[in-house]
Amino acid sequence: MADAVVNLPSRRPEVNVDPAEGWLVEENDHPIEEVRLSVDPTDNPNLPVLTFRTWLLGATSCVLLAFVNKFFGYRTNQLYIGSVCVQIVALPAGRFLATVLPKKDVRLPFTGWSFSLNPGPFNMKEHCLITILANSGAGGVYSIHIVTIVRAFYHRKINPLAAFLLAQTTQLLGYGWAGLYKKYLVDSPYMWWPANLVQVSLFKALHQKEKRKKGTLTKFQFFVVIFIVSFAYYAVPGYLFPAISTVSVFCLVWKDSITMQQLGSGMKGLGIGSFGVDWATVASFLGSPLGTPAAAIFNIMAGYLIVMYMLLPLAYWTNIYKAKHFPFISSHVFDSSGHVYNTTRIIDTRTFTLNVEEQENYSKIYMSAMFALAYGLGFATLTSSIMHVALHDGKEIWRTWRQAEDSAKKKVEDVHTRLMKNYEAVPQWWFYALLVIIIPLSIFTCVGFGGQLQLPWWGTLLACALALFFTLPIGVITATTNQQPGLNIITEYIIGLILPGKPLANVTFKTYGYISMTQALSFLSDFNLGHYMKIPPKAMFISQLAGTVIAATVYFGTAWFLLDTVENICDTDLLPADSPWTCPGDDVFYNASIIWGLVGPARMFGKLGLYSALNYFFLLGFLLPVPFWWLARAFPEIKWLKYIHIPLILGGAGGIPPAHTVNYITWGAVGIFFNYYVYNRYKEWWARHTYVMSAALDAGVAFMGVLIFFALQYNGVGGITWWGGDATDFCPLAACPTAPGVVAKGCPVNQ
Repeated sequence: MADAVVNLPSRRPEVNVDPAEGWLVEENDHPIEEVRLSVDPTDNPNLPVLTFRTWLLGATSCVLLAFVNKFFGYRTNQLYIGSVCVQIVALPAGRFLATVLPKKDVRLPFTGWSFSLNPGPFNMKEHCLITILANSGAGGVYSIHIVTIVRAFYHRKINPLAAFLLAQTTQLLGYGWAGLYKKYLVDSPYMWWPANLVQVSLFKALHQKEKRKKGTLTKFQFFVVIFIVSFAYYAVPGYLFPAISTVSVFCLVWKDSITMQQLGSGMKGLGIGSFGVDWATVASFLGSPLGTPAAAIFNIMAGYLIVMYMLLPLAYWTNIYKAKHFPFISSHVFDSSGHVYNTTRIIDTRTFTLNVEEQENYSKIYMSAMFALAYGLGFATLTSSIMHVALHDGKEIWRTWRQAEDSAKKKVEDVHTRLMKNYEAVPQWWFYALLVIIIPLSIFTCVGFGGQLQLPWWGTLLACALALFFTLPIGVITATTNQQPGLNIITEYIIGLILPGKPLANVTFKTYGYISMTQALSFLSDFNLGHYMKIPPKAMFISQLAGTVIAATVYFGTAWFLLDTVENICDTDLLPADSPWTCPGDDVFYNASIIWGLVGPARMFGKLGLYSALNYFFLLGFLLPVPFWWLARAFPEIKWLKYIHIPLILGGAGGIPPAHTVNYITWGAVGIFFNYYVYNRYKEWWARHTYVMSAALDAGVAFMGVLIFFALQYNGVGGITWWGGDATDFCPLAACPTAPGVVAKGCPVNQ
């Protein structure tokens, strides 16, 4: 391989390249500057990848994360362990195995295959595949929510084989869509998946040997310092002083004013004057802002400001849809008197359908002003995503489509694509074969077993069609902005109109349509990470597929075991007061099945409901990108026009609820400071440290969170009792309605 080596660009002196070991180096001509600054234009095709160490550590990590995250997902104090923990632990574990395992070849009987227990030093490509396998276990299996609500909330039976197949098919279906769109969303250098640069930077910091300059730290040393600081500091907001996670100044000054607390609360209000000094507050709902491009942050925050400080106050204080009868921001639904809606009252338990007469006698469904806006903006975000991608990326997608059959005609080929030509690509028939197997198996899962899931065969195919259609436009947005609009609303809406009164059909359709697209994008993101790390595509495919099957199996087994063994799991009326098995995530999923499946969108967003005007948001979202696209083309000298991203603006505040305004405020402030100010003023420092810092902050919080949970909270040791030990923002009145005469628990009577 030595004859293929060329001179390394002078701007990357820190990369250690040894031609004698088979390193390939090319000019770094990637069109995206962030990628040029973070990903090395080098590769060593001789490094072993799918080794015994990879399978042992990767599969074990996948099983452990899947079990722990599902087990604690049923508990009131949920615990989530991400793959970044495995990414840290896998390095010493891999190096330990490289030291103690014998250098011996093992031959598999009857196959003629053999492998080495210890092929040499533990390398970065093995480390990357271990992390990808672990991430399959950390990512969750959405369809287990269906199994849980059937057994624990509706108290009905579901065939265990049907439940198992549901878990497997919903996770695997997306691989087919990924194969169809890989050439557009991975092979194109303009689809650069910003979040992966954080991973690449961490792998480099952990593995690359770097000579420390006097007065500076190497990347690895910098990571260790930030990790230790993050780990130690999180003990303060995580246990000792939770109040600093959200500080709302208005609430501390005006303790008896509902209006001022609605304006100032960072948890239940507009968040004016609120802040938090906790990395979990910054990154818990929206992800690390350090991995999101500055242009995306500006668009998201613009949408947030428009919604939270213009549209929401206008809607609330003009009392649209009786908004003053309900909390300012809430994800619950209400009846006409302002009380939380009693959904059990409108269920016909014999037929498992809506009792129309009882629902009409009781009340129509009402939402808080913010919840209604969130649905409307969700409609607009979906249609604007289609139009935005068609206008801005349509020509490139069409050109790539025409040139895909002959790679020699591709006009855009960057350094990483050239280096990856040393490896055999995944044959397209692998993806097609998965589709041929999984689609019929999905139909069988839905219509077999006595039709327990209520979804007919054509419903399964329609869900597949929606996922296939939306994977490309939403993939383009995700690959360029690090933000992913969801399909959950539109899938619930469509099947709710077609099959009203069938809650399980609704959630099953949503899962096949929404999660298969999400899985496709997750697969494509990992493929892009492998592209940057120069991992053979077939190794990536095999490890991803294996991780998905293992994770789905463990999630199903853990859930089924707990549903069988924990008495009255998820039933807060029958559980003891101190029982942790309250299933908060499944409770939200259950309520969605009631609203969208049992009641149906026709009785919420149609003529039979109160919110039919929100349907105009579909049209608004579809049309809004057009004038801004035209302005950017008509006035190219105005540079900032080309950065306006309508789907991001419309979906800017879409995370509220369950995210809070303080999360947006801190997320935007940190992101703009580092990815705009530091990036433009101190680019060399930004290139060396920003992504490494992001990974270290996440890892420190995760490890301390695990330690606090197992050492203290799991053993019943609560936080310290003092005023700073309250995790709320001291704004108890922020959730109070302000309509005259409407009384809520803990609120003053409004006259």
